[in-house]
Amino acid sequence: MRTKFRNLPLQYKITSISLFLNMIVFAINLILLVSINNMSGRIDSVYRANLQLNELQLALNDVQENMTEYLNVKTSDALEDYYRSAQTYQNLIEDLDGKITLKPFGRMERSIYNMSEKYIEEIEQTIEAKRGRNVEKYRQRYEEASDLYGYINTYINSLNNEQFKENSVNYREMINAFRVFETIGNVILFTVIISNAVLILRLTAAIIQPLKSLTGMASEVSNGNFDIKPLPVYSEDEIGVVTKTFNQMVVSIQNYIVRIRESVKVEQQLKEKELMMEAHLKDAQLKYLQAQINPHFLFNTLNAGAQLAMMEGADKTYEYVKIMAEFFRYNVKKGSETVTIGEELELVDNYIYILNVRFSGDIKYEKDIDKKLLGVEMPSMILQPIVENCVNHGIRDMLGEGKIKISVYSIENTACIRVEDNGIGMSEETIQNLMSGKPAEKDDKKSSTGIGMDNVMARLKLFVGSDDVMSIESEGEGKGSKFTIYLDMKEA
Repeated sequence: MRTKFRNLPLQYKITSISLFLNMIVFAINLILLVSINNMSGRIDSVYRANLQLNELQLALNDVQENMTEYLNVKTSDALEDYYRSAQTYQNLIEDLDGKITLKPFGRMERSIYNMSEKYIEEIEQTIEAKRGRNVEKYRQRYEEASDLYGYINTYINSLNNEQFKENSVNYREMINAFRVFETIGNVILFTVIISNAVLILRLTAAIIQPLKSLTGMASEVSNGNFDIKPLPVYSEDEIGVVTKTFNQMVVSIQNYIVRIRESVKVEQQLKEKELMMEAHLKDAQLKYLQAQINPHFLFNTLNAGAQLAMMEGADKTYEYVKIMAEFFRYNVKKGSETVTIGEELELVDNYIYILNVRFSGDIKYEKDIDKKLLGVEMPSMILQPIVENCVNHGIRDMLGEGKIKISVYSIENTACIRVEDNGIGMSEETIQNLMSGKPAEKDDKKSSTGIGMDNVMARLKLFVGSDDVMSIESEGEGKGSKFTIYLDMKEA
């Protein structure tokens, strides 16, 4: 349960604590309120018996007066008033206990009840005698009813006084008990408030303590002290997430410092080696010049190999060596010249052919060319480095068949050349680096012509006279790349 609570978000923690404490206060208040209501009801019941006796006495007086009124005037209204008051009195005496009981004042209540029953009976007979004009019976019944009336009044007054005395004692006892209860209730409520305050302080301290520790460690890091132990993570809430991230950041900084120190050490070793190699540089340059092969000798050698393959009937070998010779001849002869789009496409055709021979035809090559644009001028050695970049960085390390597609089309007075692949794509940062002309990491010399994208961008901008010469698009890693070149439509 405690683990689940620790892993709750801070908002839920604070809300849960608030609801829990409010429920405790509400429960205490509810208990106190119910107890106060019960005591108030008991206090009200103390004098309820006196009120009932007073009502009974008033009803008895109404019956006697209405009976006397009827006997004097003998009207229907007087008779109706008598019956109404008699019914009220009859209802009230039903609340008295006419049974034999051991409760206080039970004997007096039973006497009042019995006399009231007899009194009602005498009154009814008096009324009947009056209506029957039996004067003798009427006077006798009236006197007996009047005597009972006096006895009942006397008993009611006596019982009322006795109950009032007893109720006064009970009332004082209840008032004292109520005051004691009020004091106890105030003490309980004060204790609950203090307990809630202590509980809030402890719970908030448990929530805030990891944040204080994190603040202290952050101050240490800001002062340059990175040799600190990771902070313990007690929960999965926002503070726990921040603490984990802080620990990872500190570990990353520590590792980075270690790498910097190792890099400085390696750099010092390289400088020492560089000083040792400078002594041999001039000798190495001399040996390099002496060992250079004339490019024409390389072309002639490849051509001779192609002729030999043809004479021996090795057609595929002949075709491969011939295309290799044309590829190297283009690199040397056209390296600093302006060429046409058609010539650049022929070089790409040869390059793709050579790669497919080397890698068993793993690259699918497609072209969508507007032949009207084949004569448009452009710098040499532009398309082949772009295709090489697509192969080396786009499709060489991907799973499945690689695909290169070249499209040549026009938009108004601009010739557009698009080179696209289905390779691993590139990040936005890589695109920005290529567009800004930053040199990429050096490729493996065995699989590169030595012309990087920075060189391509620089020569295109110089040829066109504008920075808006190429766009690079990629929908993300794993979704391929598109290179689009924009040239003025100048015929060669």
